[in-house]
Amino acid sequence: MKLKGAQIFIESLKKENVEYIFGIPGGAIIDLHDELYKQDDVKFVLTRHEQAAVHAADGYARSTGKPGVALLTSGPGATNGITGIATAHMDSIPLIVFTGQVPTILIGNDAFQEADIVGMTRSCTKHNFLVKDVKELAYTIKKAFYIATTGRPGPVLIDFPKDVQVTEAKFSYPETIHLRGYNPTYHGNLKQIKKVANAIAKAKKPLLYVGGGVITSNAHKEVIKLARKLRIPVFTTLMGIGTYPEDDELSLGMAGMHGTYRANMAIQYCDLLISVGARFDDRITGKVSEFAPNAKVVHIDIDPTSISKNIHVDYPLVGDAKIVLEEMLPMFDEYNSVDWDEVRKPWLTQINKWKNEHKLAYNEKEEQILPQYVIEKLAEITKDDDPIISTEVGQHQMWVAQFYTFREPRRLLTSGGLGTMGFGFPAGIGAQFANPDKPVYVFAGDGSFQMNEQELATLIAYDKPVKVIILNNGFLGMVRQWQDLFYGRRYAATNIEVQPSFVKLAESYGIKARRITKKSEVEEALLEMKDHTGPYILDAVIAREENVYPMVPAGAPISNMLLT
Repeated sequence: MKLKGAQIFIESLKKENVEYIFGIPGGAIIDLHDELYKQDDVKFVLTRHEQAAVHAADGYARSTGKPGVALLTSGPGATNGITGIATAHMDSIPLIVFTGQVPTILIGNDAFQEADIVGMTRSCTKHNFLVKDVKELAYTIKKAFYIATTGRPGPVLIDFPKDVQVTEAKFSYPETIHLRGYNPTYHGNLKQIKKVANAIAKAKKPLLYVGGGVITSNAHKEVIKLARKLRIPVFTTLMGIGTYPEDDELSLGMAGMHGTYRANMAIQYCDLLISVGARFDDRITGKVSEFAPNAKVVHIDIDPTSISKNIHVDYPLVGDAKIVLEEMLPMFDEYNSVDWDEVRKPWLTQINKWKNEHKLAYNEKEEQILPQYVIEKLAEITKDDDPIISTEVGQHQMWVAQFYTFREPRRLLTSGGLGTMGFGFPAGIGAQFANPDKPVYVFAGDGSFQMNEQELATLIAYDKPVKVIILNNGFLGMVRQWQDLFYGRRYAATNIEVQPSFVKLAESYGIKARRITKKSEVEEALLEMKDHTGPYILDAVIAREENVYPMVPAGAPISNMLLT
């Protein structure tokens, strides 16, 4: 039986068990939308901007581990989505982004709403395709899902010309696929794993460095088992938050530019740094030449190009984090007679000293609302709800990483590598579609929220109970902090002098909202928001010039922290 390309598109998505597609229609994809309209298995979510559509698909993917799917039209629709694609690429998130394209005969003729989206996205996708023959469509879609979800995940783009959508071909969807030259390594070299196990057992001051790759591979239970079995302290990257319970005695929290004092000091004094699913980015390492100067380095990662890219590695181990750790853990059975509490006692005593010397804290300011207090209060009242927390990018993002206690993976959704303002709100919407029974909260700054505030319409159109807390300081806060500390308090272009009433804006969409200005209002407002059955916007006016501490100045060693 022959099907049109648009029908093959639908049937292929069904084979991949796709629930939702996020996007906006347009002339170049009108045939795809016509086919979507005729069926109920794959649901289309109409966002109000293409960037938000890709972020929503991203939030769906981060919160589930399944690939997110977006559908954008040609030209400006496709180019509007590039920021979302680049965000997913930097954080290794599996996405499939379909873009409409002008008919194949017009490609290269500067036709109406034509853009070379394949060329534009080559550097920010794991792979991309231009489908010129409908006979190749099903196979291309299968390849896209396979590439996006295997090895180190990432976004894959399929550019879909209008004539291919209406041309007919026999539909056949492959059950399996093999791509020559693309064979990710999942099992680590057993001899090398044994070397690493021996190095860990012999180390006096080992330290686990856990990144987002542990979430991707669902290896958090193995990390917990390794840490607790051998009494190894653990710190995470921003993307690794939730892989290790932050209220556990071995947790050091997040390390790096805005990391905890205890984590950063432990890095500088450990003798074996065991990195699992992390990439040694600049926000963690600070001055590379002075990073972990006393340590041998283990690096476990599925991406061989990440190993020794930024930091010299003594024990490279290519493979899937979960599989490698599963293969490693039984190797410690020969050390069952070892009293690890006694072996680690000097190291853990030193770490506890660092913990007590400089705890994460803030100075109360009478009735002013401090952002850290709001975040701690939400963590307290939602402790038993297991919510998903999505953030925009800026000071509030770092405060959430510091002051909200995460105990499980896939509970924090945030843009790490690209640092994309406008990410958190639509990502939270995507997560709510994926997790209808979980509460979803979004922390935003007043600057970040205005990047995609039009998605209030998406919230109300689909009746999604996402709760948004705007920590409103009237500044582009993180840039202002740098200007405060390093540019003589010259607040160039960071003072947001004109902004809407967020309460009136929300109410204009029919969404309940409230503004608070005093500390005494915080807990009651958060409880009201929590108990409200629909979407809710809380505009919390915070201390204008509160800064994020600790902070490591750019280019400095991570032990050189500004603490207040």
